Amino acid sequence: MMSQDRGKIWEGSGKQMQLFILAYLLLLALPCMGFLPNFWSRVLTLSWDSHTHQYITEQAILNVTLETLRSTETPQGNNEEEQTRLGRGFWRAVGEVVKSNAAMDFLSTTKSDPVYHFDSERVDSAMGMLRQCWAQTVLSVRARKYQSARHSLGQLFHSLQSKCPKNMIKNVLDFELHFEEISLSGALSLIINQIQDFYSHSNWVEMGQRSIYLHLLQPEEPAVPVAKEDTPTCMECFSATCRDNLQPALTNTQRETQLLTTGYFSTFPPKPYGKCSHGGIMDSSRYMGAKGGINKDSTSPLFSPHHYLHVEAANLAKEATLSVLRDLRDTVGPKTFLRLFSVKQIPALVFVMDTTGSMFEEITAARFRAHTIIESRASNRGLPGTYVLVPFHDPEVGPVFESDDPNQFVQQMENLMALGGGDEPEMCLSAIQLALTHSPPLSEIFVFTDASPKDPHLFDAVKALTLEKQSKVTFLLTEDPKYTSESRSSRRRKRRRKKREALSPDRFSLYSALSSVSGGLTIFTTNSDIRRVSAIVEDNTATDKVTLLHVESDQDLMSTHSFRVDSSVKNVTLHITGILTECILSSPSDQSQSLLSGDGPLAALDHFDGLYRIGLLSPIQPGQWKLQAKSDGHLTFNVIGQSSVDFLYYFATVTNETHPGLERVEGSPVAGVPAFLVLAVTGLPLDEEASFSHVTLLGADGETLQQVKLNSSSSSSSSYSVEELVGWVNSVPRAPFCVRLTGRDSRGNKLERVSTEMVQPTHVQMQVLSIPRLVPGHSTMVDFDILNHGPARLFNLTADDDCGYLHKRGPHTIHVAEQGSFRGQVDILTPATAQAGATVTLTLTVRALHSPDANYAVAYLTVIPPDPDMSPPSCSVARVESTCPSICTESSWSVSLVVSDRGRSGLAALQLQKGEGILTLFHSPQPTEESLEEAQHKAHRDTTTSEGHPHHHHHHHKARLEKGDPPLNVTEWVPGSSQLLLAWYASSCCSPKAELLVWDTAGNMKRCRLTSGQQTQLRDRSIESSGAGRITLTNVYVLMSGLLWSTLL
Repeated sequence: MMSQDRGKIWEGSGKQMQLFILAYLLLLALPCMGFLPNFWSRVLTLSWDSHTHQYITEQAILNVTLETLRSTETPQGNNEEEQTRLGRGFWRAVGEVVKSNAAMDFLSTTKSDPVYHFDSERVDSAMGMLRQCWAQTVLSVRARKYQSARHSLGQLFHSLQSKCPKNMIKNVLDFELHFEEISLSGALSLIINQIQDFYSHSNWVEMGQRSIYLHLLQPEEPAVPVAKEDTPTCMECFSATCRDNLQPALTNTQRETQLLTTGYFSTFPPKPYGKCSHGGIMDSSRYMGAKGGINKDSTSPLFSPHHYLHVEAANLAKEATLSVLRDLRDTVGPKTFLRLFSVKQIPALVFVMDTTGSMFEEITAARFRAHTIIESRASNRGLPGTYVLVPFHDPEVGPVFESDDPNQFVQQMENLMALGGGDEPEMCLSAIQLALTHSPPLSEIFVFTDASPKDPHLFDAVKALTLEKQSKVTFLLTEDPKYTSESRSSRRRKRRRKKREALSPDRFSLYSALSSVSGGLTIFTTNSDIRRVSAIVEDNTATDKVTLLHVESDQDLMSTHSFRVDSSVKNVTLHITGILTECILSSPSDQSQSLLSGDGPLAALDHFDGLYRIGLLSPIQPGQWKLQAKSDGHLTFNVIGQSSVDFLYYFATVTNETHPGLERVEGSPVAGVPAFLVLAVTGLPLDEEASFSHVTLLGADGETLQQVKLNSSSSSSSSYSVEELVGWVNSVPRAPFCVRLTGRDSRGNKLERVSTEMVQPTHVQMQVLSIPRLVPGHSTMVDFDILNHGPARLFNLTADDDCGYLHKRGPHTIHVAEQGSFRGQVDILTPATAQAGATVTLTLTVRALHSPDANYAVAYLTVIPPDPDMSPPSCSVARVESTCPSICTESSWSVSLVVSDRGRSGLAALQLQKGEGILTLFHSPQPTEESLEEAQHKAHRDTTTSEGHPHHHHHHHKARLEKGDPPLNVTEWVPGSSQLLLAWYASSCCSPKAELLVWDTAGNMKRCRLTSGQQTQLRDRSIESSGAGRITLTNVYVLMSGLLWSTLL
């Protein structure tokens, strides 16, 4: 199963670290402009006006999202106001795309592969990989596996977008021009792929092209051949700026004789003599003939020999990214596109329900809350939420119900029955694992049970999924943790168990540990109180919920905790679990109220068995509130409110390998070493002049472990409703901690937000090295690394997946040397019956024996068909009739089309997306000479019937489409992949353009553009290029039929 590859992890000198910190201090002192990757990349290349990958990607996603919102709902304000309402989930989804993109530069299996970077003239292989990523993305979206789709979309963008400079540290430090600041800033940079690879690394711009290369993703579009291996492409260049160093044939503007090339980088693969280099001070191949280079990554001649063409390449990169996103939106539909990016997504409602015979009251309570929440959301103008239900008992788990239809969810809740049961443990963690894999990130998961887990071996995997998705798990337990047979006998309707007295008093400890790590709660209550306690479900699934305080306390003495309310926060609610003996709430003006003594001026208390629910009374005074509490046992305090302002964060470390920069930490960070903390503040109104000074790393009891100063990487003129911040953590704490962000709002009030999941610092890391695609009926190996940052020791490795495809799960015991590494593989056997588009969530966990050190990695693997149909449909223009004078209202134009599927899937649907005219569709069996005359009569007869209604009869179907109509399903019209559709589009000359979208059943889409001046110019050359270049007699008949019908309409 595994093979070892041990080596030292930490290399480098103390001097390099000192220089690194000095560079960071320099960064803090400089003025900040743009998003963090933009600013650092500009510092790196001394090109302050360069465009970067992350900016292009984020800007494109934002623009297409806002464009889609405007087309699907009534605008609620201008673009700036709409940005504020996109939601925290949207920015996390965008971050997933960017993260997956950047991972291609850090994974050992992809970082040096020219196919992933459009290097070394590997254009055809790169295009093949691009099209595979596109097919995988569409499959995942159609299967509603949005997280997997975002990962594959990031990989797709990576191949379209340029890479981070290679070998930067070594080359820059060797450069004898006192550029220490450049090299160290480069070590700090978060450049992930400046502009799109193809446009910055190829000669596309130099050929005079001012439009994007459609053939990259659309094989039916005209292709430009790639220069052969023995064809010289560049001439010698001996200066930093290389002008006119491409061979004349490589700058030819005549399409028929053009050749493509891309630059070679470094020493692999070897650069043939006369070929172009990537160029710049990081590329060692620039010294080999032909010397110089052609990259347009930046506006700096030090890094980009063709820097003077950077803006042109960047503009094409922007247009290409927008084109990909618009094609994806039109392929899957606007509403699905918005769900892919979690736009304005209301919180998911996720129930994990024990359905054994003792759970009648709990099921009833959950039903009641579901009804209440869904009724309150009925008037919500946002997108539909996600509803997930996972029933379980022993030994059955599931089936999982997942839907965006609240009525179906309610019906599923009504169908739940409390039946069966027996021995006390149940398969609870298995059910939570399914809930996590089927719910979106940032979800609140509520578990109703009265039994301990029968599957404790899954705890590490469930914990890993919880942290990776930043979801919270809250347990509502109708069971006394201090179980005794005497107390149990007084509880009615509970399951009968043998040897009740033998049950462990800490059998719920895994639940408490999971809720503590995720930022949820564990509530021990009773059957009589469960309905009232379940009000916490409504509180925690409110829109724009933010956390102001989350701490746990085991003190016997009075404990004191504070939280801040700023002017943007509404509806503040406090949840306290445990048994209070005293509790005093104090306002910012020092007014106090004893909460256990009854009503008061500050808050209203609802006390249930196991939960205190406290709501602050309006108007809520901004400022610092104080809570003093005393208990004989464990307490958990959670303070929430409603505000659009929240934050996301991740840890990053410096990498100085082939793609130096800041690499996002996967899993838990390493304790005791420095790291960067990168935050994105979301939901800030653009007219809100908020500022953020620092974050505090808080221990489980709320104690301060470390304060980290922040530097803003966003300018005040940023077009985003997010602000990105960066902080330097001198040494990651060894104890678990959560992150609290502190700043001030526009009124000068302190602003605080808490991210409640507990970061688990460790001395071991795990990284998945490859994310292969799964093929039904085949075995697939997934490579991983374990890095040991401690002494030599034994580790337990466990693999788990949500579909049961793993060949061996473990645990496996392995030995890793001090500061060493271990490389291994896990084998996934995908059954032949696996459905294309399904996602397998692979969770790898590693835990040191006799030590708390543990870590995890999560990978999303997509099932693809063994030979997918990636050929889009075809629409061929047969004839254009246009008599458009200068006065457009006096005439019209029309186009006759033949629509077919190039692949083997068959046509699925058509839609008129643009144009003010009418599209009329016909379908006929393959015509023969004998049927042409009859078809003509049939067509003429149909044109005399009432308009606007489809007509069906023996020989052909007919339908009319206008802009705004939903896609027309034509699968019944054309059951075979070879069947054709005839179309006729007619419009007033005042609307001289139209656009038709055509889908096949595999999800491929063709965008057919029609213009009044098209005449005989055929945009799609499928007819001429089909077969051996011949037009068959059947095709002639088809075209004749189309022309006959079009003239008779």
